[in-house]
Amino acid sequence: VQLQASGGGLVQAGGSLRLSCAASGLTFSSHTMAWFRQVAGKEREFVAAILRIVGTAYADSVKGRFTISRDNAKNTVSLQMNSLKPEDTAFYYCAATPKVGVRRTTVSYDYWGQGTQVTVSS
Repeated sequence: VQLQASGGGLVQAGGSLRLSCAASGLTFSSHTMAWFRQVAGKEREFVAAILRIVGTAYADSVKGRFTISRDNAKNTVSLQMNSLKPEDTAFYYCAATPKVGVRRTTVSYDYWGQGTQVTVSS
């Protein structure tokens, strides 16, 4: 299984970025997909998840600013990030799990991508 994240970069506060994650080696449509983020020295935290067919969940800190979506035909999951804040600066990881339902903990996910850096300047 491979999860390849891309789309990170440097953006000013208030700007937007779109992250993408291409999955291979798994039955994509049978997996809940999620984005987590991590700052050096801190635990990896949940950002957003999207269920196999319908349903999404977001961390309170990003609700209303971030949108997760998936394309089961292309085996991709995306995270549209708007109104970015300096505190959104982190490494962003995509993850996959065959478990049913919304999962907000790292231990619930079986597969992880390599991460992409997002830096928001003030």
